[in-house]
Amino acid sequence: MAKEPLLNESELQEGLRSLEGWAVEEGKLTKKYLFPTFADAIGFVNKVADIAEEMNHHPFISVDFRRVTLRLTTWHSGGITGLDIASASAYDG
Repeated sequence: MAKEPLLNESELQEGLRSLEGWAVEEGKLTKKYLFPTFADAIGFVNKVADIAEEMNHHPFISVDFRRVTLRLTTWHSGGITGLDIASASAYDG
């Protein structure tokens, strides 16, 4: 797999402006979602899993009842890349 280039601070801020509710926490692109029911939360996780498989880029996923937290980073690049921004956008789409 080719190494994705890390985003510099300016590119990262530009990417964040294009995403609603995402922030950088502990070096990862992170967003917390709250759903009306547990079943809705799991449905969203399944949607994320399908997108992640298509993109071959997989997030950290935490499920706490109705709250789902996604954390993105590109391990082989050592930080946040354009692939993380694209994944975040796809999950919100």
